Amino acid sequence: MLQGVSFEVAKGELLAILGRNGAGKTTTIKSVMGLAPPRQGRVLLDGEEVTGLKPYQVAQKGAAYVPASRGIFATLSALENLKVFEKKGGRYTTEGIFSMFPRLAEMKSRGGRTLSGGEQQMLAIGRTLVTDPSVILLDEPSQGLAPKIVDLVVDMMTRLKAEGMAIVLVEQNLELALRVADRVIILEQGAVVFEGPGATVRDDPELQARYLGVSV
Repeated sequence: MLQGVSFEVAKGELLAILGRNGAGKTTTIKSVMGLAPPRQGRVLLDGEEVTGLKPYQVAQKGAAYVPASRGIFATLSALENLKVFEKKGGRYTTEGIFSMFPRLAEMKSRGGRTLSGGEQQMLAIGRTLVTDPSVILLDEPSQGLAPKIVDLVVDMMTRLKAEGMAIVLVEQNLELALRVADRVIILEQGAVVFEGPGATVRDDPELQARYLGVSV
């Protein structure tokens, strides 16, 4: 259960939500998307309240969610997975995603179930981008990926920030999170116990050990 969790993220900024397993990280972003509606409090997107809306309505308002399960359509090809969600006139097109992830372009005619874990993650991220969101919520994007693919995901997040995308990242890989995070909040038992620049967490092994149980 969340306890008074409050945060904001600006355009071109990446906010990392960190904490031990069970701290409430995934519940937090699910609350934003309407998948785990908050009992109290408000969720604002570009200044407009979206509290209580259905997940598809929150998505229509400009939020996009990449779950840890990835959630791609297993029976559709990579191309079809993208085309189903592509927003006409949006900033990110299917061809743009294939340029961002050349490996995925090579697999565009392959069914979702036949893709590797890394290819599925690229597809899951690309599928959210073609909806033309203003904020992306990423849940454990590095989970189960080879280091080379993790580097591609880091490059993608860096590029999106530079293009003005707001990103909320839930990540167990502390080293990855601190490479890309502008700001960090740390949750413990559903409450915020730290909020500050990513550099502060990166340079404070004692803080990392106290709340995260690890250090980088």
